[in-house]
Amino acid sequence: MAVSLYPLLKAYGRPRGWRPEPLQLSRVALRNLPLAGADAIEWGSRRLDIAMLGLFFAPAIVGIYYVAQQVATLPAKLKSSFEPVLGPAIARRIAAGDLTAVARQVRQVTYWIIAAQAGIALALAIPGRAVMALVGSGFTGGTATLGFLLAAEVIAAAAVVSEAALIYVARTTNMLISLIMLALEAALGVGLMLIMRDQGLPLAFQATGPAIGLCIALAFASIVKTRLLHQKLGAPVGGWRWSILLASAAGLAVGIPIRFLLPQEWQLVVAVPAILVAFGAVLWTKGFGPEDRELFKLRKHQVQELRDAEARDQIADDIV
Repeated sequence: MAVSLYPLLKAYGRPRGWRPEPLQLSRVALRNLPLAGADAIEWGSRRLDIAMLGLFFAPAIVGIYYVAQQVATLPAKLKSSFEPVLGPAIARRIAAGDLTAVARQVRQVTYWIIAAQAGIALALAIPGRAVMALVGSGFTGGTATLGFLLAAEVIAAAAVVSEAALIYVARTTNMLISLIMLALEAALGVGLMLIMRDQGLPLAFQATGPAIGLCIALAFASIVKTRLLHQKLGAPVGGWRWSILLASAAGLAVGIPIRFLLPQEWQLVVAVPAILVAFGAVLWTKGFGPEDRELFKLRKHQVQELRDAEARDQIADDIV
């Protein structure tokens, strides 16, 4: 903090004419409590499983789970990449009262995120043993956990995108749903671990309990939040399309033979790109409609215009 404050004060000087207003700041904080609470619960849902494992298992098991969790965050980055664009666009349309456009945008972005995450999840899950072996041979016991965590990220997409609109139209209800989801994750995670322990299953299977609980809890949140947003906007917001299933089938058809025919050290080199190519080809031909394709063409056209403008500016600078 000191290192940050020094250049700030050096550049702008000490604050002048500033009078704290605790009551007004308290009102602002209270108004934003549902939003902050939902963000905290989202963060907590990805830490609760580690906490539960720490209560039931040795640190070695927790470490394997943690590595699988870090691998599974790769497709999760796609959701955060849309947030800076999606949030302001939704806010503008809600302010203008164009709820149908909000529903259309949520529906389209949800489809893109689910499709992209499903492709990456397949590419990492099918050769999952080879992926975990990158860290060390002792981590291959977390392959099943990796599969469930990757599935959880795909399942969570609908809830995350719906939440981007719910924070404007039903922020308190959205937070309550998130709280129920967190409680459900905890109950299912502990319950499944205890059941599998009573059945005498291996530790590697018992450790999947929190990941399975997370999958079910996120599925609950996705279903409830999309239905709530549907009611608030008066238009469907679900982003599921059957083309995702077709593309997944293509990825499985390509990846599974590679998984069983090639040695482990070659699976990542061959399987990952092959699965992504097969998945993307089917998605592009069977899943992307005219609206999706037009958007990609428009984006390409805009990039070319930006490059042309930069080139003109550079020429002008050279002349000057």
